[in-house]
Amino acid sequence: MSQSARAEPDGLPQPRRAYASICLAAGIAISVLDSSMVNIALPSVARTLDLTPAESVWVVNAFQITVVGMLIPFSSLGEILGFKRVWSAGLALFLLGALGSALAPNFDVLLVTRVVQGFGAAAVMSLLSGLIRHTNPTSHLGRAIGNNAMTVAICSAAGPSIGAAVLAVAPWPFVFAVHLPIGIAVLAFGVRHLPDVPPQRRPFDFASAALNLAAFGFVFLGLDLLLHRPGGGVILLAAGAACGTALVWRELSRSTPLLPLDLLRVRSIRLAVIASTCMFAVNSLVAINMPFHLSAAGFTPLQIGLIITPYPIAIGLLAPIAGRLSDRLPSAIPCAVGGVTLAIAVAALAFLPADRPELICPALLLAGIGFGFFQAPNNRTIIGNAPRARAGGAGGLQATARVLGQAFGATTSAACFTLAGPWLAFLCGMMFAVIAAVVSLSRR
Repeated sequence: MSQSARAEPDGLPQPRRAYASICLAAGIAISVLDSSMVNIALPSVARTLDLTPAESVWVVNAFQITVVGMLIPFSSLGEILGFKRVWSAGLALFLLGALGSALAPNFDVLLVTRVVQGFGAAAVMSLLSGLIRHTNPTSHLGRAIGNNAMTVAICSAAGPSIGAAVLAVAPWPFVFAVHLPIGIAVLAFGVRHLPDVPPQRRPFDFASAALNLAAFGFVFLGLDLLLHRPGGGVILLAAGAACGTALVWRELSRSTPLLPLDLLRVRSIRLAVIASTCMFAVNSLVAINMPFHLSAAGFTPLQIGLIITPYPIAIGLLAPIAGRLSDRLPSAIPCAVGGVTLAIAVAALAFLPADRPELICPALLLAGIGFGFFQAPNNRTIIGNAPRARAGGAGGLQATARVLGQAFGATTSAACFTLAGPWLAFLCGMMFAVIAAVVSLSRR
């Protein structure tokens, strides 16, 4: 038996563990940077390809819908074929899609290549948590999850600035091409150093994977259309619900289902997933509403970016600290503290005047502290309470909870804009954060 195989039950030996951790952080960083940089490039894409703003948004939507629909299937495929193999293939597919996007001659080709990128990003994202668990010893699991949460937060904050810098010296295709040299190096490094998790001998359920993709795809398309074309939105939501019902019915009798219903039967995991969905809804509400709130007060885009910056920075700084705490304390405690802190912060944002950045910035800093305290311990609960053999399914479940929360937050934001304004969205965020805190405490 090889050294890595002997060490695998309690993580990889050093220095391989450090090298693998760098690979995982770099892989998720590329995926996060892509999303935030492409948002900045949309106006340039629209001008070059002669698109309306609504059409250009599909450069983002095509990617996101594909990611959402394939997170769970790829987590199952990773368990069957091996985590490193599927992660490496996913990163290679993402880079191939990035090259295609950079060379796309028209909008149709660009959409196809963005879907290819979405497939690759889904594999990288869904297997991240499982690979973290097999890379690190149990005593360091919270710390490792916190470090990756810090990476995501920093990349989310830096992405728009990096995208703007690229566009200042090069046309929009370079926003995609800039990933290639780093991605190729990470791929070569990962193939050598990531853990060799033994694959499980079971067939891949293609029918369930198709139902999963259809369910999430129809639901997200329906949510997107609901406020603009209510009839079409309702039809798509109904189709998504039908596909989801068929998927659950199909999976109920399976011992290791593609949809991780077996993990949701574990009470601590189920409650952590509910809390995660609520907190990421709050995160989405803050990220979407603050630019509109500040823009209405007359701030420029640059000023808005600077005012909002304390939020992701606080998340990035607090995530490793909270991760270390979760290795020593019951994770319910920092999760509940984070939920209450975030609730207080977003309640303050609902009543603070938008033209007072000296008050807005501390509230956003407090919000980032709250979310940072919550994220890593809650993720540790989901990953750490799943059997090692189901680490892939747990990672897919965690990623799906995050995306569902973000989508729910975006839909709530749109409804609040229609009904009242940003202040109502912040109050809804306070309610979601309180629910997350109460659910987290109930895990004890």
